[in-house]
Amino acid sequence: MPTRSGNPALQNSPAETRYDGHSAESLAMLLGVPAVELRGSVPSTLDVAHDLAAHRAAAGTLVLADTQTAGRGRQGRRWHSEPGRGIWLTLIERPTDVSALDVLSLRVGLGAARALDDLAPERIRLKWPNDLFVRDGKLAGVLVEARWREGTVEWVAIGLGLNVRPPTLMPTAASLQPGVPRLAALGRLVPALRDAARRTGPLDRDEMAAFAERDLARGRNAREPLAGKVAGIDPSGALLVHTSEGLRAARAGSLVFQEDR
Repeated sequence: MPTRSGNPALQNSPAETRYDGHSAESLAMLLGVPAVELRGSVPSTLDVAHDLAAHRAAAGTLVLADTQTAGRGRQGRRWHSEPGRGIWLTLIERPTDVSALDVLSLRVGLGAARALDDLAPERIRLKWPNDLFVRDGKLAGVLVEARWREGTVEWVAIGLGLNVRPPTLMPTAASLQPGVPRLAALGRLVPALRDAARRTGPLDRDEMAAFAERDLARGRNAREPLAGKVAGIDPSGALLVHTSEGLRAARAGSLVFQEDR
């Protein structure tokens, strides 16, 4: 088992903690990962994962919490993850290809969408750079954080939050079909995330085509991170926008449509 530390994020983790009736050991066997760390409530599974990775947790170690009190998103956003209504996870991986990190969140989103399509009410769409949608409602979000040492990536923490049941605090959000067990979704998600982390280089032709088929933004007018009509993405993961100054690429920021308020 991974070594525990004095980090408050790792406290209050009794051995009898279970996830939908399963122990950490049985979940690790079911999901085919080296270890599962279960938490009832934590500020963020990302914090737990970084501490475990710093103590040499193996690639593939999965952190699961029933609720998060300060879930982390892009640009410092925080939210509360309701107990029992979704999957709040972070997967630790130790990739060797630094060039693939720029597109990892896109690969994770694409893999998750493919894996969960049959469990969702409709085909899952993707919104650059890290969100999964059903119709106009957000179904899931991805956040990838890397830790480096002397120019080499030591590990990445792949965070994903998925609405299995409709969240009471966000009535416009999407969720999976009624009655889908969390373990059914987990069994599909984890292999997809691990596959995304193993891939190398920029997005290939098949990945580009697959993203284009699910692209929520293509053809829509954006006001951030660039003002203009969205044209898709390039193999490096940049957002392409037709602006008044021509086709430009955005590599950071959040995509906000003109109609959003």
